[in-house]
Amino acid sequence: MARSKKTRKVGDSAPKNAPRTKKAERIVSKKKRKTGKASGNRHNEVTLKKSSPTYDPSKDPRHGSKKAIPLTVEQKTEVKAEKLKAKQPKMSDEHRLLILEEDPRLNQLLDQLEEGRTLNAEDQKWLDTQLDEIERLMKKLGLDEQSEQAPAKVSDDDALFDRFESGADALQDYQ
Repeated sequence: MARSKKTRKVGDSAPKNAPRTKKAERIVSKKKRKTGKASGNRHNEVTLKKSSPTYDPSKDPRHGSKKAIPLTVEQKTEVKAEKLKAKQPKMSDEHRLLILEEDPRLNQLLDQLEEGRTLNAEDQKWLDTQLDEIERLMKKLGLDEQSEQAPAKVSDDDALFDRFESGADALQDYQ
């Protein structure tokens, strides 16, 4: 089979080109957007400013700023002002301890522990921190759990020896 060259002729299936129109007949869809200053503006500004009372002929608007530019590089050390919070009066340790002990979440978690339920890691961590804080405050205030309980009756050596000999405690433990 012989090789056939490609042609540039299009058949019936090709897209049709729109008929050519003159440039003057074409409708401009959008107005051309202008950017920058109009031509001849540098001359017009001077004439406009001459009519104003604050015109200074020595100052040409084409020249830039006269602000001094530092030639050395300076490191900027900006100190960010910290947001000052309104200081609340400090709570006394007794008041903080009272608030911690009356916390409903703390009481609920302690009740769950007494019932034998296990707590998730987040609740357990929170509970430990609260209990540590309560313990720290109690030590600071001089309140010990042992001092709040009624002191045990101190008996003399003979009474202790008699109880040991009778074995009443061992019998109660066995039952």
